[in-house]
Amino acid sequence: MGRFDPEAYWDGRLKSNPGLTGVGYLGLGEPFNRWMYHVRQAVFARVARAHLPKITGLHVLDVGSGTGQYLEAWRRLGAGRIVGSDLTATAVERLSSGMPDVQVLRMDISDTAALPAERFDAITCMDVLFHVVDDAKLEQALANLRRLLRPDGVLFLSDIFVHGQDHKQEHFTTRSLATYTAALERNGLRVVQRHPVFHLLNRPLDSDSPLLHRWWGLVMRVCKLHPRLGGALAAAVYPLELLLVRLRREGVSAEIMVCVPQP
Repeated sequence: MGRFDPEAYWDGRLKSNPGLTGVGYLGLGEPFNRWMYHVRQAVFARVARAHLPKITGLHVLDVGSGTGQYLEAWRRLGAGRIVGSDLTATAVERLSSGMPDVQVLRMDISDTAALPAERFDAITCMDVLFHVVDDAKLEQALANLRRLLRPDGVLFLSDIFVHGQDHKQEHFTTRSLATYTAALERNGLRVVQRHPVFHLLNRPLDSDSPLLHRWWGLVMRVCKLHPRLGGALAAAVYPLELLLVRLRREGVSAEIMVCVPQP
């Protein structure tokens, strides 16, 4: 296996898949991914309102903006100045063209070279860091996120914080909650709370429930039959999904971890 080149990987993926499939779950189709992002947006909006007393006028940064889903989320929440960023030229060009009112930076969060000098009231880094497969780069990314936060700022970090062992693949790494928490503490960040994002509409990587895994197998079979069928299934499950993730304290897939700078 050769050395993983994240910039080349994501540039190629976004060029081949310009819609939500490019930043979402490959193989499930655009309609299913659209509903997955509806879930993400609804959960993020709820979490952001719970942890930010006042969002209007805040200076915010989104890391790994991709197709701009969280830039739009910050807009809907009423944030003041919104800055986006992405590793690839493809994403930066598309976002700059589609959102002329938003500054979009070309930035690798695991590299200090291109970091802006400004500091932010809130930062979103959603479904990004599990693609930082090198542990040293993850440490640098967390240090950079801390550096970009104001002393009273809030970091919203979405990942899969498994309760088992770390597991590395070529372009995707699942890290344990213990690994993540220790890395955050080493880099000056404290975990305030975790909020589940999915229960039924994403692969249950952090669950040993046979029922959930059988359900996910059914989801994948339906999506492969036809993308519209997958979208219809996700639409039907959407209200239940939002209820389940609101009620649960532990997630079986992605979670939003809310972090603040250590004093």
